[in-house]
Amino acid sequence: MVISLTESASHQIKDMMKSESDSVRLRFGVKGGGCSGLSYSLGFDDEVNDELDLVEEINGIPVTIFKQDIPIIEGTKIDFKQNMMGGGFSIDNPNAIISCGCGSSFRAKEREGSPEKC
Repeated sequence: MVISLTESASHQIKDMMKSESDSVRLRFGVKGGGCSGLSYSLGFDDEVNDELDLVEEINGIPVTIFKQDIPIIEGTKIDFKQNMMGGGFSIDNPNAIISCGCGSSFRAKEREGSPEKC
């Protein structure tokens, strides 16, 4: 399993999926941008490319991950927390060396023994 979902996140995602089509999947990955270089992408998608995507089932939720993102997000834990202001997903990525204050962008560790750059 590339990523994990807490019980709280799984419950929230399943609840959100009720209003989507039957073929919808959770798609998680990264994209360029944000104040630290990369930002997370978390949403629903009906499309799967067998050559480019990894498809897993996590806690009964079909999840699609772009294979190219795996080294950057492997080991990531997604949680959902409710508070007085509402609620939101939090992402704990062991591969992130720098995160912005809002937590939605980050810089990943360099791969294959490269020195970490700040």
